[in-house]
Amino acid sequence: MRLRLLSASVLAALAAAPAAWAGEGMWVPQQLPEIAGPLKQAGLKLSPEQLADLTGDPMGAVVALGGCTASFVSPNGLVVTNHHCAYGAIQLNSTAENNLIRNGFNAPTTADELSAGPNARVYVLDEITDVTAEARAAIASAGNDPLARTRALEAFEKKLVADCEAEAGFRCRLYSFSGGNAYRLFKNLEIRDVRLAYAPPGSVGKYGGDVDNWMWPRHTGDFAFYRAYVGKDGKPAAFSPDNVPYRPRHWLKIADKPLGEGDFVMVAGYPGSTNRYALAAEFDHTAQTVYPETIRHYRNLIGMIEEAGRKDPDIQVKYASNMAGWNNYAKNYAGQLEGFKRIDAAGQKHAEEAAVLAWLKGQGTKGREALKAHATLMQLLEQNKATRSRDYTLAMFNGTGVVGAATQLYRLSLEKARPDAEREPGFQQRDLPTIEGAMKQLERRYVPAMDRQLQAYWLNEYIKLPAAQRVPAVDQWLGGSDAAAVERALDRLAATKLGSTEERLKWLSADRAAFEASDDPAIQYAVSVMPTLLKLEQERKVRAGENLAARPVFLQALADYKKSQGRFVYPDANLSLRITFGNVMGYAPKDGVAYTPFTTLEGLVAKDTGEEPFDSPKALLDAVAAKRYGGLEDPRVGSVPVNFLSDLDITGGNSGSPVLDAEGKLVGLAFDGNWESVSSNWVFDPKMTRMIAVDQRYMRWVMQEVFPAPQLLQELNVAR
Repeated sequence: MRLRLLSASVLAALAAAPAAWAGEGMWVPQQLPEIAGPLKQAGLKLSPEQLADLTGDPMGAVVALGGCTASFVSPNGLVVTNHHCAYGAIQLNSTAENNLIRNGFNAPTTADELSAGPNARVYVLDEITDVTAEARAAIASAGNDPLARTRALEAFEKKLVADCEAEAGFRCRLYSFSGGNAYRLFKNLEIRDVRLAYAPPGSVGKYGGDVDNWMWPRHTGDFAFYRAYVGKDGKPAAFSPDNVPYRPRHWLKIADKPLGEGDFVMVAGYPGSTNRYALAAEFDHTAQTVYPETIRHYRNLIGMIEEAGRKDPDIQVKYASNMAGWNNYAKNYAGQLEGFKRIDAAGQKHAEEAAVLAWLKGQGTKGREALKAHATLMQLLEQNKATRSRDYTLAMFNGTGVVGAATQLYRLSLEKARPDAEREPGFQQRDLPTIEGAMKQLERRYVPAMDRQLQAYWLNEYIKLPAAQRVPAVDQWLGGSDAAAVERALDRLAATKLGSTEERLKWLSADRAAFEASDDPAIQYAVSVMPTLLKLEQERKVRAGENLAARPVFLQALADYKKSQGRFVYPDANLSLRITFGNVMGYAPKDGVAYTPFTTLEGLVAKDTGEEPFDSPKALLDAVAAKRYGGLEDPRVGSVPVNFLSDLDITGGNSGSPVLDAEGKLVGLAFDGNWESVSSNWVFDPKMTRMIAVDQRYMRWVMQEVFPAPQLLQELNVAR
């Protein structure tokens, strides 16, 4: 199967001027044979056709975790990813008394490995099928009714997925590319028993913490190991002591040649979301409203939990995963805002869109259709802007601990009364294990007093909303619009029993009548607001239906314009498998400053203060002081490399992605971008965009000299 997304003219332009695009591009793997020239020029030694074989070597070793990427690195199901990707599992297995986040974890044998949680998954790609024609036919069958259009695509997707998952053990997903100009079905083996095998102490795995996040130079040992388990029959199964390690068809080999400046590198992974083809007005709304407001909220939440955590270590541990996510996004968005100003992203977006609109006026009927689609998208944006604060505030309140559980459980009872094929996505039979898993692990990330503070924060934000954005059902439940009403509501919610796992699991099988007769205050809230939530959901589906008709038309016109300019076209990231490639290189962030592409052990020690987040383990400091490099030093940098830079194009979701050399061997793990590059989610900046990766030599050095794991080094075939 070949997925051809580039025209011959664009491919010719790429081959003629590869330097013009640098490391930009999150390529669909099947495109690689078509850009063989730039790949070879960058230094690839494998054939592009080999890379395009998604179930072959090395691509068959790359897996998704559902938000992060990982890869098999042994025939015994060993999986390597980032420490921050495994952070939820590390936190889930931590207590105030046995804090694995701080202490690290090293299972001496497979019998000692810990469950990563009921919702941990490893997705092994099995097949991709192009279903564009069928999806577009389903949408067209709905005619001009936007709600019917959305429902038609949902029905098509559910039928397609149900057929795909008829064989037990597989998880299937329909992906939309280029705003709906292409649709592809991904079929994955879903491994449901995932266990934590190794994680270095937080003073290695999160060295530099939020201070160094998105920064260079960097010295973070951002790696951890999982192991994938299946039933004795070799098929996916829920966690069981009787399960056995999964035997992958392919696994990555550790590089046997030292990586150096200028060397070819590539990343295979599952990048989450980019917005390079968004409207200029959508960019403006994000830069002027969405990011600043989100940063404000996240920083407020971080402050609340930090203060509470200082008094209660239980809160510190249980909300560590939330904190890591909020800190990451707040800093990322702040970096994007700074980057937008530096490169005049708004000016670039508006200039290009003006050129596209002017070009369309000379393109006849197709041009007029695209201009009409653009106008529709502008109207939809205005509708979204009008209710954004309300929708965001409600979603965040409805996502807090016990309120979130009550809302999800009640909605499940409504959906279960319908045939499975007619249920809302997320509440079908296939989703029940995930919902049950969420209910089981909630109390490991929940403290009643902290949950009340989070509820209070979002309710107080709600009562600040303009009258036009208020929701009558929520107002009626609150019984007022002042702080006293909020306190009364919080007092009522405090009496809920849904803080108990046993209680939550009981409600999984309850019907609608039981919920509506309940006197539990969290459930009463869910029952009272659900009709409004369903109404708002339907309004969003109407807008989605309008978008389904307009977005593909305008994005196809935008692609045609780019092609007319001899420029490349690749789809925005959407959590589907992509490859990006380039070379190891530093950069110059400002006048008089030049960053080299590698950091070293000595640079790490120079940062050390003995206090978090620069508090290296004594074993690490002693080994560096003794220059105990363990045979992993590189004479070109005079020490063991820790992290390295390259000009690759990545984004969130690529975390944990294997970085491969010209021969397809593992040289490191992608874990971050530099501060100057985060704005590239919207406007790519080739001069400043760099990927930060942890060098496999540092990973091995830590496992030899600092937090020894000889059993894993032997399994990786790189024993001392």
